[in-house]
Amino acid sequence: MVLTQRSNARRPTLEDVARWSGVSKSTVSRVVNGESKVSAEAAVRVREAISALGYVPNQAARQLVTRRTGAVAVVAAQPEDRLFLDPFFDCLLRGIRAELARHGSQAVLLFLDEPDDYARVADYLGGGHVDGAILFSLRPGDRLPEMVDRLALPAVFGGRPLLCDGDPVRGQAYVDGDNRGGARQAVRHLLALGRRRIATVTGPYDQENSAAERLAGYRDVLLDMPHLVERADYTRQGGADAMAALLDRHPDLDAVFVASDLMASGALQTLRERGRRVPEDVAVVGFDDLVSLSETTDPPLTTVHQDVAEMGRLLARLLFGRTEQDTREGDTSEVPSVVVPTRLVVRQSA
Repeated sequence: MVLTQRSNARRPTLEDVARWSGVSKSTVSRVVNGESKVSAEAAVRVREAISALGYVPNQAARQLVTRRTGAVAVVAAQPEDRLFLDPFFDCLLRGIRAELARHGSQAVLLFLDEPDDYARVADYLGGGHVDGAILFSLRPGDRLPEMVDRLALPAVFGGRPLLCDGDPVRGQAYVDGDNRGGARQAVRHLLALGRRRIATVTGPYDQENSAAERLAGYRDVLLDMPHLVERADYTRQGGADAMAALLDRHPDLDAVFVASDLMASGALQTLRERGRRVPEDVAVVGFDDLVSLSETTDPPLTTVHQDVAEMGRLLARLLFGRTEQDTREGDTSEVPSVVVPTRLVVRQSA
């Protein structure tokens, strides 16, 4: 018969860490909970004690003290299967997760596929499961901004949230790219190449404000020239279908600004199938500069660069600014929103 030995070693406590490091229990507690009112020397001794003893904080007790769960909701108003097919969101989520990890937190992904999902998500967000929420892919007039405001839950938005009439929702922190400015750079570049029949494949008008802003930037530059516009859905197939529709209506077009790299990859496929050479017959410019796409298309894609991973990190940083503000009694200071600059990256497609 084989006997298994059961260890009698008890789990290290806060008191053990305090004795080992020669400080008070309250000092240990402040270090464990990430508070700043501890001397650098004491903090080092406490961390050394935690490492030496193998101390693991009691999460339930820590939550009672800090009023923190260590989790953040990342809410996407997109079907789950479509979200993970888009490299933009993969890059954004990697940035969010990296910054959350730096703060000792983790992401809980929530998806809004159906109208009934709003009630489910509202119950979860209001149930004390998360410290705040990062929300993106909202449509104008979406209920989510009002919902998180009613729950008094710290929240930050990916893209500026809009009302149904297109006016911005006030009082909400957000991170966005310079969509309009980036579109202007793209179209000005095509004009500088001598192109005069410049079309655009725009995103869905009912999703965030990125599609509307990129279309506005296109129109800003082509004030006295024809506007050749086709709407798509930020998917590869959508870009392919929109390019086909543009060629059917405007066979003499000589350039196209496509409002995302994913759609641009589909547009390139259609141009190839129709026998149009890129860039000789039709120059193509995308938006995002997702290197998994822009450097691997045939030909490599000229595109508007925005640092998508950094946008994810900024979303998390802004959220933690809001959660800290929420715990400071009487602090009503505004957390600034951020617009990330863009720049044109020229490759072979234009």
